[in-house]
Amino acid sequence: MMELFLSAFITLFVVIDPPGCAPIFYGLTSGASSEQRRRMAVRAVVVATFILFGFAVVGEDLMRTLGIGLDAFRIAGGIMLFFIAMDMVFEKRTQRREDRAQKIKESPEVEDVSIFPMAMPMIAGPGSIATIMLLMARAQGMEQSLVVLGALAANLVIMIVALLAVAPIMRLFGTQVEAVITRLLGVILAALAVQFVLDGLEGSIL
Repeated sequence: MMELFLSAFITLFVVIDPPGCAPIFYGLTSGASSEQRRRMAVRAVVVATFILFGFAVVGEDLMRTLGIGLDAFRIAGGIMLFFIAMDMVFEKRTQRREDRAQKIKESPEVEDVSIFPMAMPMIAGPGSIATIMLLMARAQGMEQSLVVLGALAANLVIMIVALLAVAPIMRLFGTQVEAVITRLLGVILAALAVQFVLDGLEGSIL
């Protein structure tokens, strides 16, 4: 069970990417007070939690209703995660997030960024939704499903801590260290994505 937890935790950590979301949130809330930033951080993670846990619980039933097989979802999910990994390695993902954040920041009518873009699509985006559905589909039985949900909960706790402590985190790590970490996590995610595809191919062939 520990191996399953670590695998699910690392996969979700790389996709949800708390170290990458925290600086974006800091930039979006640069004009907010500490109390306003705290409320937006809590609200963003709470909303994202409902979204991700919702897809985790009903995702497999949704696939069954749509007539999508587990192996097909493994292959599709693995390919999607691989493209996310490539974006992380070449820093395209970070650039897109920063561009999106800058557009929101330049819009004077937008004040509360907790729902958009923080909760969706930065925390509970297509990648994280597909990942939790994929992990839940691979889980065998209630016990393994709870382990996967525990890994998701742990990542969301890290996310709220990162958002609440974003100012000292920015001072501690800086942009260069963040870029190195992002690339390393991208390589790990690429390997996990390939494994998902191989599992799907093996299941469909056998």
